[in-house]
Amino acid sequence: MASNTPEIKKDSRTARSASRAANRPKQTTRQSKRRSKKKPLGKGVAWTIGITLTLVGLCGAALLIGIIGYHGPDKWVKIPSASTSGEVHQSLRDSLGTAEGNRVYLLWKVMGSDAATASGAYLIPHGQSAFTTARKLRNGAQTPVKVTLRGLRLMRPMAERLTAPLECSAEDFLAACDTILPAEGFSPEEFPAAFIPDTYEMYWNSSPSKVVRRLLTYRDRFWNEERRDKASALGLSPVQVATIASIVEEESAKTDEQPLIARLYLNRLHRGMLLQADPTVKFATGDFALRRIKGEHLRTPSPYNTYLNKGLPPGPIRIAQPSTIDGVLNAPVHDFIYMCAKEDFSGYHNFATDYATHMANARRYQTELNRRNIH
Repeated sequence: MASNTPEIKKDSRTARSASRAANRPKQTTRQSKRRSKKKPLGKGVAWTIGITLTLVGLCGAALLIGIIGYHGPDKWVKIPSASTSGEVHQSLRDSLGTAEGNRVYLLWKVMGSDAATASGAYLIPHGQSAFTTARKLRNGAQTPVKVTLRGLRLMRPMAERLTAPLECSAEDFLAACDTILPAEGFSPEEFPAAFIPDTYEMYWNSSPSKVVRRLLTYRDRFWNEERRDKASALGLSPVQVATIASIVEEESAKTDEQPLIARLYLNRLHRGMLLQADPTVKFATGDFALRRIKGEHLRTPSPYNTYLNKGLPPGPIRIAQPSTIDGVLNAPVHDFIYMCAKEDFSGYHNFATDYATHMANARRYQTELNRRNIH
């Protein structure tokens, strides 16, 4: 009996220890649960989760909005310079409609864009997604507009047509000409020689000075070394060539005859004769509707009247076409120094090398004018 007592005690202690060990994890788990109930998530963590969920929601909404294509016809969106964010929004709504304008504006704002970059003109084709449109505005990726410079007589009508598809006004363009062209060697009378009629691509919100300089670049490109050499061989400057070309265009609309007329004026110029070009008289009077030049018109006091003043007028009497300028530079050689409109009113001319033949041609034409009662 005495020998078994220690073993019994040992087993008793072991059992109690095991019981305590078994009970300890359960107590710790319950305490942990109580602690978790008592301590909510930190404010920073909750705020971060909320913002993340919001951003995810916004991104999802933006993605859904962004893939919607524009269903209307092709439209231009024009956002004036110095527009505010609200004015950008209004421009979008005015051009694309309320729903599409709102979609593009929301995406544009989500992209963190600014109104200064959005200024310009954008062609929105049918089917283009709102995301693509917003991205173009964000990047300022404008669509160039076509600008047509026509060969008109006076600078103002030319400026009005030129600036019609642009943000700047005709007045702004003419003011830029007054500032830039004299520094480039053009007198005010020579301004029409600074431009080459053609159709160009420019950005809608280009500044007036940028438009003028862009056109000057085209003009300088046209007057390459080969053309300048041909002008020099004729003893003329590019401006003088453009002046002769302007008279030629006013004399005849027949492109096949224009080089012949150009050589006639070159012949008179080189012989020291008065040009006696009727179009210069019409320009001097300012009455471009004149159908018959009479003695009273020939006496009009003006530096443009080549019946009174020797040599070329101060500048072009219209903005000459590039083909007419080339017609002057490549005029075929002949000896004609007189011409008169044909009496058949075909638009062509009778040419002569002597005054007697010229007067005979002139009488036939004047007789027909009288018969048709053209005054």
